[in-house]
Amino acid sequence: MDGERGLAIIGGMNTLSLAQTAAPSPASAASAASRTVGDLLREWRQRRRMSQLLLATEADISTRHLSFVESGRAVPSREMVMHLAERLDVPLRARNALLVAAGYAPLFRERPLSDPQLAAAREAVELVLKGHEPYPALAIDRHWTIIAANNALAPLLTGASPELLKPPVNALRLSLHPEGIAASIVNWHAWREHILARLQRQIEVSGDSTLSALRDELAAYPAPPDAQAPEHDNAAVNQIAVPLRLRTPIGVLSFFSTTTVFGTPVDVTLSELAIEAFFPADQQTATALREFGESQRAEATRQP
Repeated sequence: MDGERGLAIIGGMNTLSLAQTAAPSPASAASAASRTVGDLLREWRQRRRMSQLLLATEADISTRHLSFVESGRAVPSREMVMHLAERLDVPLRARNALLVAAGYAPLFRERPLSDPQLAAAREAVELVLKGHEPYPALAIDRHWTIIAANNALAPLLTGASPELLKPPVNALRLSLHPEGIAASIVNWHAWREHILARLQRQIEVSGDSTLSALRDELAAYPAPPDAQAPEHDNAAVNQIAVPLRLRTPIGVLSFFSTTTVFGTPVDVTLSELAIEAFFPADQQTATALREFGESQRAEATRQP
């Protein structure tokens, strides 16, 4: 993949200005509607590995009352639903589901990214992505769909099937799919283990069935034929983080990543938006990416 095609693909991924809030599937919506607020609260409590006694103590209510709410013998007030959801650290989307199950209107808006009220957030994302160049960065939603990326991502996409690069592009599927960039990942086994473990943690926190299906899909992908053997010594332990090592047209690049989210969001879309920023794990990677960025800027100035 040449730089021009790579940049064109990056441009196609940037959908920050589009209205792309995904509606829940009919099956999941029907399932949620059939659950009582007590069932949902019990499920969240168990997901957080809390006993009724512990949750009641933290929420400053009686265990008896909590038991009655979970069993359906008591109907919680809107304030009580929100109070328990706060103690259980329930995501905003699921808090709306709890309110609806209890017979109340949803509290948190889910605006499309094109909404004028999210203009400042869109600008912030674009500034972070652009400011991170010449290093790669991408913005993703709760299901790891890429909604924006900077130009430095282009060299990492070499070898990926055009089908996998058609929006919506799932970042995790792209990295581990046999027709994605899996064959370019030098430490495929270590990276796969890292991805699956991270995805499992997200599932445990969110209870998201779409993420569960994605985890199962990724776990079933075969290893690339020339994948480096898994490390069984102390090499991985001595690293500061699990790196992503990629063969690219500008050399073997090595990265570690950070995740940035919005603080105190009260919009569902904004609460589920994250920026994955990749930093060079060695000097060779830093130099290669700086030179790539300079070459792209020079080429852009030559174009009419």
